[in-house]
Amino acid sequence: MLYLIGLGLGDPSDITVKGLEMVRSCEHVYLESYTSIMTSTSLSDMESFFQKKLIIADRDLVEQGADQILEHAKTGNAAFLVIGDPFGATTHTDLVLRARELSIPTQIVHNASILNAVGATGLQLYSFGETVSIPFWTDTWKPDSFFDKICQNKARGLHTLCLLDIKVKEPNLDAMMRGKVVFEPPRFMTVAQAVNQLLQIINAQTTDDCPVTNGDVCLGVARVGSPTQHIVACPIDQMVNQDLGPPLHSLVIPGKLHPLESDYIAEFIPRNTVENKTEAVVL
Repeated sequence: MLYLIGLGLGDPSDITVKGLEMVRSCEHVYLESYTSIMTSTSLSDMESFFQKKLIIADRDLVEQGADQILEHAKTGNAAFLVIGDPFGATTHTDLVLRARELSIPTQIVHNASILNAVGATGLQLYSFGETVSIPFWTDTWKPDSFFDKICQNKARGLHTLCLLDIKVKEPNLDAMMRGKVVFEPPRFMTVAQAVNQLLQIINAQTTDDCPVTNGDVCLGVARVGSPTQHIVACPIDQMVNQDLGPPLHSLVIPGKLHPLESDYIAEFIPRNTVENKTEAVVL
């Protein structure tokens, strides 16, 4: 049996009772480590809580070495643990399909993910459009196709959840050219970094019909579901100066706001913004 088990967003105790029972019944337990991470808890603490040795499943293992996981599930019980919900990434759907092709039984245990926990912003979930991912730019690679999707959502009055890039176990290109395998330190995009890239795209627009402007309100969301959850609402061009603390961060670009949504968002306006009476937030 292959169990795909969501861990939720805060800490290991967010796992469901059913999920915990399944984990403890498995001979092999994998922890997916590249689509998201649980920053508030160490690996040893997670192993202590689950009472299991965890096998770290990086991108290479899941996408290229999945046979190992499936072989363990074919001959016994294997658990694949995912921060958030198991179907928060297409890779996990592929793993289920491969298991079914091999006639390996699968069972899914769902949990909270950023896709529904973003409701903590006060924005109605049914008013969200397509979710986008914002990647880290480099000197030679600056993709901006995600901006088109934000604009399309905004034009339809829909909110946009922007998932921000994380880099875990990324190889150093210079070392690779010398025939060595060296991994870069983990990097997690902040809201300020994402907005900086977004502003560059907005400022490069050559037409006046872009529905997203520097002065539009956005929401920076950090560590949703944890005791240190933090949400800030301010214009895009002011969000670039906001420090929301440690990862993980997400960015939300609201569409048309219902009065109740406006009232809720007002709670997240930084106090100094209100006291300085800037024209920061027009909801």
